[in-house]
Amino acid sequence: MPQPQPGDVRRLVPRTDTVLAETAVAEAISRLGRDTVRTAVVAAQEQVRRGGIRPDELVSATLAALPTRATTLTPVLNATGVVIHTNLGRAPLSAAAVEAVVAASGTVDVELDLATGNRSTRGRGTLAALLGAVPSAGGALVVNNGAAALVLATTALAAGREVVVSRGQMVEIGDGFRLPDLIESTGARLREVGTTNRTTLADYERALGPETGCILVVHPSNFRVEGFTASVGIRALAGLGVPVVHDIGSGLLRPHPLLPDEPDATTSLRGGAAVVTCSGDKLLGGPQAGLVLGTADVVDRLRRHPLARALRADKTTLAGLEATVRGPRPPVWEALEADPRALRSRCERLAAEVTGPVAASHPAHVVEVVPADGVVGGGGAPGLPLPGWAVALPEPYAAALRALDRPVLARLDHGRCLVDLRCVPGERDADVAAAIRLAGRTT
Repeated sequence: MPQPQPGDVRRLVPRTDTVLAETAVAEAISRLGRDTVRTAVVAAQEQVRRGGIRPDELVSATLAALPTRATTLTPVLNATGVVIHTNLGRAPLSAAAVEAVVAASGTVDVELDLATGNRSTRGRGTLAALLGAVPSAGGALVVNNGAAALVLATTALAAGREVVVSRGQMVEIGDGFRLPDLIESTGARLREVGTTNRTTLADYERALGPETGCILVVHPSNFRVEGFTASVGIRALAGLGVPVVHDIGSGLLRPHPLLPDEPDATTSLRGGAAVVTCSGDKLLGGPQAGLVLGTADVVDRLRRHPLARALRADKTTLAGLEATVRGPRPPVWEALEADPRALRSRCERLAAEVTGPVAASHPAHVVEVVPADGVVGGGGAPGLPLPGWAVALPEPYAAALRALDRPVLARLDHGRCLVDLRCVPGERDADVAAAIRLAGRTT
């Protein structure tokens, strides 16, 4: 190996341990970890050896190369108008839920009774909050997502037996996951009844027998069947004497006038469902979780099933969910119920701020405030428009906004980039304007 010659710059490269001891570098280690920072130091040392930077620039080069956060996940402003955007992590948490998650990130009494020092029910505060929100439920259980809730219910009630389900509810829930595959993975056998568009009570009655474990009703949340259709309500199915599992999907706990066609847990349980399963990070507006609500005996049966241990939610999820159920209205509902007039006013102010910069980069484009319907998203309320407005920019702005250090995700529509402020907190409008000005420099 060649030895450094007198005057060789390699003699001037600071030692790794010396750089790691620098105050700013040591602070970065406390945030990002030693291995990440050391890798950046080694890369900067190599730049010095090659003459790309001076030795006295090594620390600043190291710091400049470090990530701004300890995760590769990047915070994004959702300007798509899709309220529950699966690719953006679905529901953004409320400030109360974020505070609860942070509080639970240390050691907490998740399974401990501080008064007695004895083991206690896991997440009892969260379960009490759910039962308070849905008094019709005799028991509640939280697992790690909606699909897990459905798998646990069908496994506990029908493993090795039959699950009776309408052919019109044999849905694909996204990313290639299909209900038949999900149910069959539990060891249960699917017994399909009716047809794609019409299933009657008689169809269910003919299918029931000694091998029936439960009747499954799945809300086809991401599509609609219209025209010559027929289906059977929960109350009628509950009268057949077999446990009814109702997967309502989006996590609406009570009826809401904005979503008249969306099933809710309270109505289903009052109708006689033994179990209702749903997600916590959709219409409920909380963290990713699967909720199981039902009669006390059936929920207890699910709780004691060995699979429940593998699917249980962690302490931060339980904390965030409790704060969502007990706390202020979450961001999802702020966006769903946004006043179209207020959205238009915000868009007009934004358009006025960015018209000049956009004109400088695209002189032929007129910045407009245009009608733009938002959507619920996340498989909820398909076809339901949420009247609103957006700022129309030239199409290249969509990619430029995504490429920023603080990305803004807009949507493309007929050759335009639409910036919809429905899901953007009002106090972040200035950030959107700044992002558009920055994006204009690269389009």
